[in-house]
Amino acid sequence: MQYKAMVISNQEVSSGYYRLRMTAPKELAEAKPGQFVMVRVNNSIDPLLRRPFGIFDVGSFVPEYADVGRQTYLEILYKVVGKGTAMLAALHHGDHLDMLAPLGKGFAPGDAGEEKILVGGGVGLAPLYYLAKELVKNSRVHLFVGGRSREDVLCITEFERLGVETYVATDDGTLGERGLVTEVLEKQLQQGATAKTIFACGPYPMLRAVAAIAGRTRIPCQVSLEAYMACGVGACLGCVMKGRNHTEATPDYRCVCKDGPVFDYQELQWD
Repeated sequence: MQYKAMVISNQEVSSGYYRLRMTAPKELAEAKPGQFVMVRVNNSIDPLLRRPFGIFDVGSFVPEYADVGRQTYLEILYKVVGKGTAMLAALHHGDHLDMLAPLGKGFAPGDAGEEKILVGGGVGLAPLYYLAKELVKNSRVHLFVGGRSREDVLCITEFERLGVETYVATDDGTLGERGLVTEVLEKQLQQGATAKTIFACGPYPMLRAVAAIAGRTRIPCQVSLEAYMACGVGACLGCVMKGRNHTEATPDYRCVCKDGPVFDYQELQWD
């Protein structure tokens, strides 16, 4: 649906990273973890295109602002990387945004009782938090977070409040173990033999490494891809990935916004 959202709060949670909370229609409470929103950051033609953001959280609350009242809220995480996100960072309570939501295909939660492994980096943690809120109801959940430095590791406290066991790795060793989060993941997977499912969201190189680990260990794995999107509904074909059956003779493309952003890792060609 398309709707106007009012900004409730817009807080910097780490250097260059923001957590934006805004009002939403009550129907958005049915959004699935892994789905995303498309945001028009202002009413001018520059920037022309909407920006895609994973859903960090959806809920109902009575805020401290009298002009909002009891509302459904939507939250996103974003990093300031260009003109559009810089405009978002300048927004304050009472400003408005034009939204398309919810979009795309979300995560399938898997069997109740089995261990759930979440792997994320940077703003890739956004859909994993919303997913974790659902998974902890029936499963033990572990989170593996990676980043270049401690500034890229976001909202760990929120996951821990849900009862999620967290592991952190940074390239420079400023938080958690020094090295890649996929190295920490592989070491931990070798220590247990219980049924598991992996859910991952983050930079493409990280997802490719997670997919390789899932292939070697034969653990079911779902990945949420990050992509540049123009329309968000599969019309422009600007965010396609090669499917597992793709060849030059028989093309097999998957549209990230419409067929995803969540895929079984075996649906894609990772090379």
